[in-house]
Amino acid sequence: MKSQNTFAILFWVSSTRIKNGQVSVYARITVNGKRINISLKRKVALSEWNSSKGRARGTKQESRLLNRYLDQVQSRIYESYEQLRAENELISAQTIKARFLGEDDQEYSLLTLVDYHNTQMSETLSYSTLKNYFTTQKYIRLFLLEKRKKDDIYISKLTYRFIVDFEKFLRSHVPDDHQKPMGNNTVMKHIQRLRKMVTLAYKMEWIDKDPFIRFKPNYIRNDREFLREDELLAIEEKQFTIERLQIVKDLFIFSCYTGLSYIDVMQLSEENVQLGIDGNLWIITNRQKTDKKVRIPLLKKAEDIINRYKGHIKIKSSATLFPIISNQKLNSYLKEIADLSGVKRTIS
Repeated sequence: MKSQNTFAILFWVSSTRIKNGQVSVYARITVNGKRINISLKRKVALSEWNSSKGRARGTKQESRLLNRYLDQVQSRIYESYEQLRAENELISAQTIKARFLGEDDQEYSLLTLVDYHNTQMSETLSYSTLKNYFTTQKYIRLFLLEKRKKDDIYISKLTYRFIVDFEKFLRSHVPDDHQKPMGNNTVMKHIQRLRKMVTLAYKMEWIDKDPFIRFKPNYIRNDREFLREDELLAIEEKQFTIERLQIVKDLFIFSCYTGLSYIDVMQLSEENVQLGIDGNLWIITNRQKTDKKVRIPLLKKAEDIINRYKGHIKIKSSATLFPIISNQKLNSYLKEIADLSGVKRTIS
């Protein structure tokens, strides 16, 4: 059997905080012996307050107006109580107060959602992945300011139209650090991140419906070209007098002979190179993207590149196997390396 809650409302004044003969009026909600107070932002002369009735004395206009207001407050508190009962919600002094004040129906904004997601995910997502969410956040802000003329928007106001308009904005927007608009798949990645955050809001019941329910992402499949053996050899044999190009070439060749991504190569240290039970050297590391452990036999050409950078001045502070270089610069230099090596293919 469902237990019955004891529920009571009392109006009282704080006689210990009297000022100029007046005191503040409060409503006290008590449920099952536990109580909570609500300041009603009203004052009354202490001499005109009837504690036993919880109302102002007399027939003066001030007293009648205050008593009428207290009747309204009492009615609204009872109404809040009955609403919670009808919704089969938890009944407590706190929940009744929250319903009365409208605090249990808090509206969350889109940028609040983005901040919440990025804060919550800061310990589970890699910094490189989190950086992509920060970029998406930047474009959401730009879209709101330029197209909606707003600083923010409630997530309850998100619609299919909002998503389509945001997609259109991304396709036509030319970033300051680019010479051309974003490609289709880059646009879809930003939409995908927004979708993940909106799905989080839906699961947390911050919104009643998912505005993405009818949205279909449109990715274009890009078939990556493989380097031929002669093309790889051409890059290997090409020597550069410019140090930055030589470093990037070595990093690329190392990646080719290990199968490791840019971020995995950048994070390698001497601890990741270990002697295997077969008596040969192996790279043992965790993939940044999947966090899965991998064991890779260290081929002679890859080992030679590691030895080439032992004691290099640019790795002393980082304690990594190779000098640190940004992915953006690395890919930019690779285009130059391919051209100078006579390779017509786009490499990255």
